[in-house]
Amino acid sequence: MTSPGSPSQTRALIIERLVGDSGEAAQVIGVGRGMAERSQLLLQKALAGGLGAPVTVDLQAVEVGRVPEARSRAGETFAMTVVSSPTSADAMTLVMDAPAIAVMVSALFGGDPDQPVAPIDRDLSQIEIDVATTVFQDVAVALNGSGRRALDLRLPVPRAMSGNEARRRVLRDGAAIRIIYGISTPTDTGTVTVMVPQRILLATRGATADHGDDQTTEFDWRARFSEEVMRSAVRLEATMPLARLTLGDLAAFQPGQVIELEEDARIQAKLSARDKTLFVCEFGKLGQNYTVRIRHPHDGGQDFIDGLMPG
Repeated sequence: MTSPGSPSQTRALIIERLVGDSGEAAQVIGVGRGMAERSQLLLQKALAGGLGAPVTVDLQAVEVGRVPEARSRAGETFAMTVVSSPTSADAMTLVMDAPAIAVMVSALFGGDPDQPVAPIDRDLSQIEIDVATTVFQDVAVALNGSGRRALDLRLPVPRAMSGNEARRRVLRDGAAIRIIYGISTPTDTGTVTVMVPQRILLATRGATADHGDDQTTEFDWRARFSEEVMRSAVRLEATMPLARLTLGDLAAFQPGQVIELEEDARIQAKLSARDKTLFVCEFGKLGQNYTVRIRHPHDGGQDFIDGLMPG
């Protein structure tokens, strides 16, 4: 195997190996188009149910891209959600632009299909976010499939995000297939963009999936994803409980005041990462360094019961 010719090429190769290889563009587009075309009719039927006005769903494009490009064509106002699967936290990213949201809201509440829909140039309302979430659910169900070739998405989809939350959401880089659906009435049209990482698409519906060795492929991707997760760095935090005090006592605290620890505080230290408690530990000292010794895994159920019955 030849080495890349420059540091930037080496860096790109390493990143690509971490987030998943990309397939041959023609093969990936072919697999994505087949999936999108089979799902179009299902999506049309799902969106048509219960609407006060007719809405047309058409497949506008199937192309290769990168996952972070999901928002690149959505403008300033859009809704977004990220759907996970057993093998990936970002198995599908869905983005719905403001014109598509306006079309669906108008159709849902009986707007005149022959009149232009008022554009949305502000932050989305809660109703508009709920409508976007419903559309995302229908799209995900239509594309998910069934049987050995299913994407195994965790449904229902998470509630759509919008505004700064959606714009600032970090999307893991990686090669993807971009599927763009058009949602339109006779006067207006908008788009729903679906990004599926190529590592997910090819593992379930690619060339290897067609040869009857789905279990081997799934195992390989699970192992690869697990290795990537295990290399992630997390910050550990150890905390010790203080005595129970009233709000009045807390309000009376002064600088320099000494707070007495509970008798068993030393053996009730808790080790956590990313705001999730992992272990109950014992606080101590080894030489000049303070330490925590793991006693047992944290029991969330017991912790909840202890909170209901203090003391």
